[in-house]
Amino acid sequence: MARRSPGEPTTDVVFALLPNVVLLDVAGPADAFRNASIRVPGSYRLRFVAPQPALRAAVGLELGALETLPESLAPGSILVLTGLGGAGIDAHEPATRHLIEWLRSGVAQASLLMCVCAGGVLAARAGLLAGRECTTHHEHLEELRRAEPRARVLDNRIFVEDGPVFTSAGVTAGLDLALHLIGRQLGAPVAAEIARDLVVYLRRAGTDPALSPWLMHRNHLHPAVHRVQDAVARDPAARWGSAELSAAACTSPRNLARLFAEHAHCSPLDYVQLIRYAFARQLVTHSRLDLERVAAKSGFRSAQHLRRVWSRWEARPPSTLRGPESHAA
Repeated sequence: MARRSPGEPTTDVVFALLPNVVLLDVAGPADAFRNASIRVPGSYRLRFVAPQPALRAAVGLELGALETLPESLAPGSILVLTGLGGAGIDAHEPATRHLIEWLRSGVAQASLLMCVCAGGVLAARAGLLAGRECTTHHEHLEELRRAEPRARVLDNRIFVEDGPVFTSAGVTAGLDLALHLIGRQLGAPVAAEIARDLVVYLRRAGTDPALSPWLMHRNHLHPAVHRVQDAVARDPAARWGSAELSAAACTSPRNLARLFAEHAHCSPLDYVQLIRYAFARQLVTHSRLDLERVAAKSGFRSAQHLRRVWSRWEARPPSTLRGPESHAA
């Protein structure tokens, strides 16, 4: 389980709701963040705010006990805007107008903005997407362009990240975006475990941000393969030969190789190398360890071995990733 630094504040995830809200736009991301807060206690706190204390979702479900729109949000909060049922966003509807005015007040300035489906249109009408790349549900792309002509609206994207603003395509893409944010903040292994528990396939279009190596080869449902992948991700530097890997799966080496080929589309040992590379990359980028120590901590025999495996995924050498603060002492 990932650990948070002592004293690190809990991140508020604030869902701003309107009447006729698409429930899946809310429930999918909310359950992902809830799952994350169970795995990493204290990481997220869910809040549901609205211009009125109760409202009816698009499916007819009554939602009550909603907080009023707060005057401010804690720095680092995630503000979530979701889509509405129907043909488009009616900016003249009283509750919608109230929410847009609230957004214009600057309440989200110190927050990350997460827009699911036509939630991006609400952000656009509040002036929050000016000059930014963004996307939305394919049926709302032209509406988004009309709402904010200064935005760079992108087609055929699962989600788009532009600074502190994250926008996603329709409905279930909000879950992809929530997992992306969780991976950024708590680590890709946590996001991978949540995706597995929610039985979610992590999708990407060709121009979306690439999947982290920690999340690659995880789009399957086989428990034994996931069990091995979880074990390797928890301790990449452990001895992971065929015997150890098959023991983690409670099967034979031959059967494990077959299962990996069928479900993960790679061999068990190739997966180990991928995760060791991913762990080494984190150490190279965020630590002051020299390459020999990085190699040892990542499960490689030597720095030369690490460089050889590294070259399978990157053309540039490890030294190019080090900033001034991460050079070896």
